[in-house]
Amino acid sequence: MTVAPTDTRSRLERDSTIVSAEAWLSDLEVETVRTDAVQSFLKQETIFVRIRTAGGGEGLGYSYTIGTGGAAVIALLRSGLLDALIGLDADRPEAVWRALFSSTRATTVGAITSLALAAVDTAVWDARCTAAGLPLWVAAGGARPSIPLYDTEGGWLHFDTDELVAQAVESLARGLGGVKIKVGKPRGHEDLERLTAVREAVGPGMDIMIDANQSMTAAEAMRRAALFEPLDIFWFEEPLPADDVAGHRRLAESTSLPIAVGESLYSIGQFREYLQAGAASIVQVDVARIGGITPWLKVAHLAESFNVAVAPHFLMELHVSLTCAVPNALYLEHIPQLRAVTAAEMTITDGHGVAPTAPGLGIEWDLDAVDRLRVL
Repeated sequence: MTVAPTDTRSRLERDSTIVSAEAWLSDLEVETVRTDAVQSFLKQETIFVRIRTAGGGEGLGYSYTIGTGGAAVIALLRSGLLDALIGLDADRPEAVWRALFSSTRATTVGAITSLALAAVDTAVWDARCTAAGLPLWVAAGGARPSIPLYDTEGGWLHFDTDELVAQAVESLARGLGGVKIKVGKPRGHEDLERLTAVREAVGPGMDIMIDANQSMTAAEAMRRAALFEPLDIFWFEEPLPADDVAGHRRLAESTSLPIAVGESLYSIGQFREYLQAGAASIVQVDVARIGGITPWLKVAHLAESFNVAVAPHFLMELHVSLTCAVPNALYLEHIPQLRAVTAAEMTITDGHGVAPTAPGLGIEWDLDAVDRLRVL
């Protein structure tokens, strides 16, 4: 793809001052039943933020929850953050993010604030990239045009072994590089039997990731990791509660399985602690939960400085651009959730997610559908 150079004078003369901002909540039903060792995905509460600039520019951003807390995020946005945006420059996402973060010191670090900041920050980046005529993946770094995919939808904990095997084989046939299987059955041998069946079905050439969703103690995770090692598991995801950095470090030292963490971390500092402790082999930073594109890129580059790869959690329609922006991205999680509110799906070619070429975030929203699903 060739992007036409932006006219410098036009860019400088364009007024990117934010003059209006609005937020609302639209509920999306899950596309399939999703269960893990600790919870079920109830619905996607989708928090939207739209900004407009004095020069006529516009940006639409979003974040999400998996069923609770969306109203609290909207309340935080409407009670002050949206007003704080007025007069700021959409061409300066670092300045916008820092101004809003500074105004929320009393509620950081925390999920509600991060989700609110993410909805704003993605809107700012959308406006900035659209005005510049650049797709996000190019504006944020442009490392590569596509990223390998692994599938999560075929690995939920409620599936029986035959279902796991059938869906893993289907993913292999579609050219996907890996599948993620949820673990956390009452006894380790139950997980082992399921994983063994999948490995035997797909052979050694497909990556198998496992995810415990923070359900284990360090001792139990070490015991199960020893059980799983002969299966050549690609990574062991969130085995322990996210705030147990020391436990993850001990686990990482005890096993050859790479330890993946990050979907439940909400600040750059938390990632730094994991990386400095040697407690994370794969970083799974989530653009909504870290507070937007601006801090997501910082985490990705921080991981790169530790020679650690990034494989973000969920939000494939947005993360496809971010993983293509940075050089140390490893995989993109295939787990569709926006079909009900988009006019086109993410492009997949030869088992890879392809970065959008349209300016902005590259998500083709069906705004009528978004409006129909609006609840707040």
